[in-house]
Amino acid sequence: MLKLVKPDKKYERQYKEMMDEWYTVGEKIVPYSIRRLDYKKFDKYLYGFEEERNGCLYGGIPATTLWAYDDERDIVVGTVNIRHWLNEELLKDGGHIGDGIRPSERKKGYATKMIALALEECKKLNINRVLMVCYKDNIGSAKSIIKNGGILENEIINEDETIDQRYWIELGTQS
Repeated sequence: MLKLVKPDKKYERQYKEMMDEWYTVGEKIVPYSIRRLDYKKFDKYLYGFEEERNGCLYGGIPATTLWAYDDERDIVVGTVNIRHWLNEELLKDGGHIGDGIRPSERKKGYATKMIALALEECKKLNINRVLMVCYKDNIGSAKSIIKNGGILENEIINEDETIDQRYWIELGTQS
């Protein structure tokens, strides 16, 4: 069963396996929060997630990184980074949730489930309207966002000529 877990030493092996795979493939690792420090220095790496909760990234905005752990397979399949609110930069180009699935685990439904779990975390943070942003050419990411209720607001052309799609997901208010 897939669940979101806080970064923890007990998942060190599983997490390093995911990161090793991602670096071997050579593609850009997302979300940013998991590539910003050296994961091989694990204790310091874990501390970086504590700093993030205190607002050291994103212009002082607190964020929470969680790992998507499949406990039946004993594997970390991906990560989510939840920004607790948005500044101007995140409103344009980051959103509330950044997510990524390790290369070997894509197209298995993990991203859709991981986003659903992240949206539950957003509710706990009283984020009732969630922005998610993905590259237009990332069809899998767009599908996962749409399956979770994402409605395309617009597209933005970046300086490097890539196109970001901005999706909003309405969660409503907690009862």
